[in-house]
Amino acid sequence: MQKLRIVLPAILLSILCSCSTAEPKTGAANAANADAPASNAAINASNSGAKIDITEGGPADTVRTFYQKLREKKFREAIFMTNLRPAVEGLTDSELQDFSLDFEQLAGQVPARLEINGEIITGDSATVTANIPNPDTGKLELQPIKLRKENGVWTILSVDAEAEARIKKEGKNYLSNVRIETHQDEARAMLDRVAKAEMVAAAQNDGQFADIDSLVTAGLLPGDIKTSASTGYNYDITVAPDKRSYSATAFPAEYGKTGKLSFLVQLDAKGASHLTSKDNGGKPLQK
Repeated sequence: MQKLRIVLPAILLSILCSCSTAEPKTGAANAANADAPASNAAINASNSGAKIDITEGGPADTVRTFYQKLREKKFREAIFMTNLRPAVEGLTDSELQDFSLDFEQLAGQVPARLEINGEIITGDSATVTANIPNPDTGKLELQPIKLRKENGVWTILSVDAEAEARIKKEGKNYLSNVRIETHQDEARAMLDRVAKAEMVAAAQNDGQFADIDSLVTAGLLPGDIKTSASTGYNYDITVAPDKRSYSATAFPAEYGKTGKLSFLVQLDAKGASHLTSKDNGGKPLQK
């Protein structure tokens, strides 16, 4: 099964790192929460890894429970606690399984003891601060997590309003559509790297271009260009017999699943590279 980086930087990691520009007062619970009735069960901070007392059913408890379910690989239950819910509630278990590698990678990044530092509640909005992994570095960083109260239940806002509107429109197709778009963006980026790598190779070799193996060996391209595992695309570079020109292609490993567009990079008469793309049914574009 294809490993999907999809959704990792684009969507799924936004769940793990629901960053915002808000600046909550770290370590201080909202006054209304502090005055909660004694009947509201409080979760002892020392047992949960939190630095504040957590009221059962409150925003901080929602965040704690979400990460706990994620860590336990109860992915559907976890996502149901976020505004990504409409994107998964229509998926069958088999369809959800297509994203299992992404979810499992997320689960492996969740610390055993999630450190929650603060909670601020303003009406039906809340911000919880917690030390969660930065998706780029893997290091724990203090991050604000926004929530919204809906029908008496707190929901984690893992995507912004624009994406939320799109999710409601596309429903169960949303994650698949984003996966395709993400892979296509990554394919464009990889071919841009190819064009730059060929410029360097030509400058170092009297104007002669190089094939994929040579560019990887020289450290000008990453090794994962030789597999579709990272971007969901297959890549090929064809160098002319005299090595004075080249063309590069990228096409989806699984048409309609990892991508739809096929891409072609070729040189013009002045030696400048140009990228073209077309839905070619998953087949490589021809020069």
